[in-house]
Amino acid sequence: MTALMTNAVFKTRGGRRRAWQSLLLDDHGLLRQIYDNTHPVGGSGQMWRTYQPSPKDIARWADLGIKTIINLRGYIANTKGQQHGFYWIEKEACERNGLALENFKAFSRQAPKPEFISGINALFNRITYPAVLHCKAGSDRAGIASVLYLFLKESLPLDEAIAQLSFRYGHLKVGRTKILDYFFDIYRQAARRDGVIPNRAHFLTWVACDYDPEEMNYTFKANIFGSLLTETALQRE
Repeated sequence: MTALMTNAVFKTRGGRRRAWQSLLLDDHGLLRQIYDNTHPVGGSGQMWRTYQPSPKDIARWADLGIKTIINLRGYIANTKGQQHGFYWIEKEACERNGLALENFKAFSRQAPKPEFISGINALFNRITYPAVLHCKAGSDRAGIASVLYLFLKESLPLDEAIAQLSFRYGHLKVGRTKILDYFFDIYRQAARRDGVIPNRAHFLTWVACDYDPEEMNYTFKANIFGSLLTETALQRE
């Protein structure tokens, strides 16, 4: 992955060249030309999921009426304004096309923190729709965010929403990324113990009061061969 750069450096010829190299090579932008991992989230047409976008993608979404893009790769803090080149490409394209860019960091290989759950719930309730959410490949972080969108925002049953974490979207239930599936498995066990059908209110209360992400990270055991696939071969973030 290319080194961090300021917006000023990005706007130079050399900075743009390095940023595009990052987008096309490090982020598999060339692969996206033949494999489009873009899908609707649910049937309302209010949310879509995808991979790291190009300016062409962003312009197309603007033409289709998209109002907000959620960048699940987040904004890197405490770097004196330095970000990866692909971030500056995306930010510039959003500004040029009049789209709001929301930077909200998600993680694919550790148990989600309570503040992530409460934060993305608040995000879904305040952004302007229709919206697109994305991570690097559109598989894992986009997957958990899509599950939470359907479950928390559209009130879809969890057993249906969980389908957003599947091979269809590139999510592999092996290696460290399987912890996302484990997270929802543990919650469903808690719901059964409490004698309730998984629902928004119970889930948010469980996350706030009973859920321990550190314990989950400790008890979760990843398959070693699956980890080689997700960590080394696919280079999941």
